Amino acid sequence: QVQLVESGGGLVQAGGSRRLSCVVSGRRFSVNDMGWDRQAPGEEREFVASITTDGTTNYRDSVKGRFTISRDNAKNTVYLQMNSLKPEDTAVYYCILYGPPTSWGQGTQVTVSS
Repeated sequence: QVQLVESGGGLVQAGGSRRLSCVVSGRRFSVNDMGWDRQAPGEEREFVASITTDGTTNYRDSVKGRFTISRDNAKNTVYLQMNSLKPEDTAVYYCILYGPPTSWGQGTQVTVSS
């Protein structure tokens, strides 16, 4: 079974930084596009960033220049480096493996205080 486990969330001050990690098991990581979504309480899940198998990245406009997605295929891990964090970045962040089958983890909470 495919498993994705996120880590690295926590409480940070506005303007601070945080790095999220996602470890994938049960799947050939190197052949899949990967990404991060997030969901704030009471709101719909939204796309944050993605990275293809060849390293091409894409970001939602609100995080461009602040967030960086990367991957380490040897470690079956994808990262999301978050800089200049804002209170509106507060959400549960989910790691996504784009399939078939598409899979995602349980999420890690990021809270940004003002």
